[in-house]
Amino acid sequence: MIRGMVELDGPLPQNRFTNADIAPSGIAARTWSMWNFAALWVAMSVCIPTYMLAASMIEAGMNWWQSMLAILIGNAVVLIPLVVTAHAGTRYGIPFPVFARAAYGLTGAHLPSLLRAVVACGWFGIQTWIGGLAINVAIGILWSGWADLGGSWAFMGYGVSHYASFFMFWMVNMHFAWAGTESIKWLETIAAPFLVLMGLALMAWAIVRVGGLGTLLAESNRLAGEQSDRTFAQFMLTLFIPWVTAMVGYWATLSLNIPDFTRYARSQKDQMVGQAIGLLTTMPLFAFVGLVVTSATVVIYGEAIWNPIDLVSRITAEGGSQLLGLAAMGAIVVATLSTNIAANVVAPANSFSNLDPRRISFRAGGMIAGVIGILIFPWRLLDMYQTWLISYSGLLGAVAGVLVCDYVVIRRGVLRLRDLYTEGGAYTYQRGVNRHAVVATLTGIAVALVGTLHPSLAFLFNGAWFSAAIVAFLVYFLFMRGEATTGDSP
Repeated sequence: MIRGMVELDGPLPQNRFTNADIAPSGIAARTWSMWNFAALWVAMSVCIPTYMLAASMIEAGMNWWQSMLAILIGNAVVLIPLVVTAHAGTRYGIPFPVFARAAYGLTGAHLPSLLRAVVACGWFGIQTWIGGLAINVAIGILWSGWADLGGSWAFMGYGVSHYASFFMFWMVNMHFAWAGTESIKWLETIAAPFLVLMGLALMAWAIVRVGGLGTLLAESNRLAGEQSDRTFAQFMLTLFIPWVTAMVGYWATLSLNIPDFTRYARSQKDQMVGQAIGLLTTMPLFAFVGLVVTSATVVIYGEAIWNPIDLVSRITAEGGSQLLGLAAMGAIVVATLSTNIAANVVAPANSFSNLDPRRISFRAGGMIAGVIGILIFPWRLLDMYQTWLISYSGLLGAVAGVLVCDYVVIRRGVLRLRDLYTEGGAYTYQRGVNRHAVVATLTGIAVALVGTLHPSLAFLFNGAWFSAAIVAFLVYFLFMRGEATTGDSP
């Protein structure tokens, strides 16, 4: 046995709380290295929403370095709950829905699990639509008649070519969902260096084309337009802190379900160092790439083009290299695919499987997530995804508060592995639900939502992840402080 890792000394009970997909990963299955975790975060961070992230901050009134600072701080903050939940996955080899049973109960774990799954399905649909748009442009470069497919027929403003491309990309995503986590590991590992090189090449093109990084950064500040006369306190409360919260919310989902991946880690060091390297470097870098390239478009075209798909379409339409256009679209497709599979398929697949392990496998859970991703009509949500998805993700701070308090303070990192799958064990509570965890979660969410009721309380919602996490942590601690820590026998 690897030091610090716990493994069952016998078979699990055959009941409604387990199947082969959510059972603890054996020591032999824990093969993910530090590089695999770094590559996972590189591949998840390099995507169009990250590329366009600085746009929203600059349009809100921040300059380029304030935007980069908000992104870096947000990622550093979310790394704290990320490493805590990841520790449990690595030590016990368990996925997120099973880890949540310790705090919420065997049945109560459905609450945090499904909260996470819903936002993942929303992101899945939107990312799949974005990938489909890239495929649509790529096919249009190769076949000039592609856009005219289906004639004038349209549904919700889009034609046959758009939906055909969407379903093509959807099928590719479903292939990896069906193939399982090992195929995902190899996808992320192969995609990571390719995506970093493409991002750096794109930034180099912008710098050379315009004549220097200094020119581009000056142009980026001009994109922010007229700055309002804010005091430092006003700037922090109404702009900077809300955007840091949005950044925490951006990865709030992954900070919960990261055990779905770290259950395969070779060691705690591999997952902790690998995640820190990937998360704290790649996302700020790629957001910076988006900022630089967009600033270049102002100089070249006289307008800011924030969406790289629109930019490549513009370049090829004006006589640019078709080969370059195809390469760029290929990079966008790979970036979107690698992000989508890791961030938005694995979590709901495990969550839906946890609902009824005897009937729903990981594969079936992935297919359910894929269908929901279509039914939400992502083409309608694309323009508002940063509003409702990031706000919703911020509310998940309440779940993070409960889980961190339970694992670090109440149980001090010690769980009864067998009881996580056993009726009548330490985590059965009252009919399978720990009401203290549920009340703490709902209280944290309610406090954050109070911030929408009056301007004087807006800071509670602007900092939703923080207010929800702190309140849920404290309420749960007050309820559970008298509980004895569990033993560590498997």
